Amino acid sequence: MKRYLIINADDFGLCDSANEAVFDLFRTGCIKSSTIMMPCPKAKEAVQFSVDNPEYAIGVHLTLTNEWEAKWPWGSLTKGKSIENEHGRMWPENEDFEAHCTYKESIAEVNAQIDLAEKLGMKIVQIDNHMGSLYGMNGRYLMLPKVFKVCKKRHYPFRMCTTPKKEFCPDGVSYGLYSFFCRFSGILSRIYKVPTPDYLILTDQVKCLKKCETYEEFRDNFLKFHGEIPEGITETFIHPALDTDEMKGITGTWRRRYWEYLVMKDPITHKFFADNDIELISYRELVEMKTKKK
Repeated sequence: MKRYLIINADDFGLCDSANEAVFDLFRTGCIKSSTIMMPCPKAKEAVQFSVDNPEYAIGVHLTLTNEWEAKWPWGSLTKGKSIENEHGRMWPENEDFEAHCTYKESIAEVNAQIDLAEKLGMKIVQIDNHMGSLYGMNGRYLMLPKVFKVCKKRHYPFRMCTTPKKEFCPDGVSYGLYSFFCRFSGILSRIYKVPTPDYLILTDQVKCLKKCETYEEFRDNFLKFHGEIPEGITETFIHPALDTDEMKGITGTWRRRYWEYLVMKDPITHKFFADNDIELISYRELVEMKTKKK
């Protein structure tokens, strides 16, 4: 089988700096896929862009955590007591979310975020999850099947891989646990008939990308790592944003986010994938290939 790669622009709708970067990447043909954080301040502008440009493959980035609570806060759409802290904001980390949340309120929020996007006129292409909070890797083991059930009912593909690969195992997670969740996801994908990628790269965890000193070093390491993906469909994700005062005020990772914007604008990137016979696709092609395979 050929090598296919989905490079998804996560965190669309987070802020103006993220939105402007994603707008530009789509308009210049540099990306094929993105997902919107529906509870965030600039989500409606992102949704309107999707409505105005239905040819672009854009989905919902289910958001149940708020890691920038102090600097860039948001709350839930449903105001569920277990999914917000005492300040009315979402919990900052996955561990906090899973320690407090109930399944009922979590899934109600999942449905509310999808409902809002649909109500605003968006034709959702795929569903994925901010920070992996809905994978249930911190004890809420029934969360993942419940999310798959939502995707089945609504007929959307979901981001979660089915095949473990040691090189893609996240830092701090045992390979045994990672392998279990990959295979568990594969079972759920078959049971609920929800298309998913074969492999998933948690880009934030790739060691060679963490301590780059220059953009050129980051780009070269990004391409080298992704140039070694296996046959099948692999998904990776980026968080493109412009290098603005707004972005610098939100997160200390603003430079990495700007470099991720630049790497997708870079002609060297697209030439590299073409030369290495890696086809960049969106979830539209994934669904078509997975459905045809069955």
